[in-house]
Amino acid sequence: MSNFVQELTWRGMVHNVMPGTEEQLMKERTSAYVGIDPTADSLHIGHLVSIMMLKHLQAAGHKPIALIGGATGMIGDPSMKSSERNLLDEQTLRHNQQAIKNQLSRFLDFDSNSPNSAILVNNYDWMKEYTFLAFIRDIGKHITVNYMMSKDSVKKRISGEEREGMSFTEFTYQLVQGYDFLYLYEHYNCRLQMGGSDQWGNITTGTELIRRKMNGEAYALTCPLITKADGGKFGKTEQGNIWLDPKYTSPYTFYQFWLNVSDEDAEKYIKIFTMLSKEQISEAVESHKKEPHLRNLQKLLAKEVTVMVHGSDEYDKALNASAILFGNSTSDALKTIDENTFLSVFEGVPQFGVSRADLPGNIVELLAVKSSVFPSKGECRKMIAAGGLSINKEKCDSPDSEIGQDHLLNDKYILVQKGKKSYFILKLE
Repeated sequence: MSNFVQELTWRGMVHNVMPGTEEQLMKERTSAYVGIDPTADSLHIGHLVSIMMLKHLQAAGHKPIALIGGATGMIGDPSMKSSERNLLDEQTLRHNQQAIKNQLSRFLDFDSNSPNSAILVNNYDWMKEYTFLAFIRDIGKHITVNYMMSKDSVKKRISGEEREGMSFTEFTYQLVQGYDFLYLYEHYNCRLQMGGSDQWGNITTGTELIRRKMNGEAYALTCPLITKADGGKFGKTEQGNIWLDPKYTSPYTFYQFWLNVSDEDAEKYIKIFTMLSKEQISEAVESHKKEPHLRNLQKLLAKEVTVMVHGSDEYDKALNASAILFGNSTSDALKTIDENTFLSVFEGVPQFGVSRADLPGNIVELLAVKSSVFPSKGECRKMIAAGGLSINKEKCDSPDSEIGQDHLLNDKYILVQKGKKSYFILKLE
């Protein structure tokens, strides 16, 4: 087994670690878990840090446990939040759980016969039959209210900093999460819980419960909350979260997110979000500093994360799609990308609806009469004469050119380009 804590430390992925954690992990194969909120049927890149912790844990020879918070998702974690969340029904939870497991399978080995193959559990399975009276008798008596009140997440909500205060439901959250740790300790010999730094209070309630009820030793390790160099929130864009599911965030958009991070962030993120070695990363950083304008560090980061999440085929498509906007791509390259990628590349580009019956049709007629790409036929002819009009990345050299069915991309789109940067889309209806 390799030194897991040491590996996370040089990567900048350790915020707090309980004394004895490193010794435990070096002594024997250890099971460790991370809790995942199941409020959506896809993970987003905010989850990637804890997933990478599990991935490194498995690579170091230990056993990762991904815990879907079905029961806790029905309550809502007060940590770092100012209001209660929506509660989920069981059918939604089960659907989300399966979707999340499918995504986690890209990072973790669930299927092999290896002693450290990953497992996925849902705390709803052991909480749903637990009565309130039994819970407060078996678990509640071991943790004092004073202890629970001392947690920062509780103090902040109760002190009046937040107008709405805190419900009893959310107050009990740390006990429920603490019981998860106890349950996994008893049934899976789980000795370590990991999470974001905002989870330290909840995690240590679990270690305390194990100590008091079982006289056992358990450990905690948290990673820093990931930030951007400019102070903005990591993983958030104007369109919202960057999701791992391609139906919410296309692989092209996903790739572009990583490609567009700052130099400072790229240097930090490549340690956290890839499995590249210390030597490979040092070499890439030094190389980048010599020619920062080439953005090679960002390209490497975007490649590694996109391949890990979406696979090499989708990475290749994202690369081709990037060349369409920013390079000397051809009509052939344009025809290789699927509809979702095409729409992601040209998000926000003006679209004009035209009838399928208008094809084949004269190019000037189509762009100045059937649509409003040009305000007049004269303007269209002038642009063609100046060599400034392209259809699907191919220059149009005659106002008598015809546009036919063979020009259609994904059987419904035609890409029109005026000059170097002005794009328009004709969409067949």
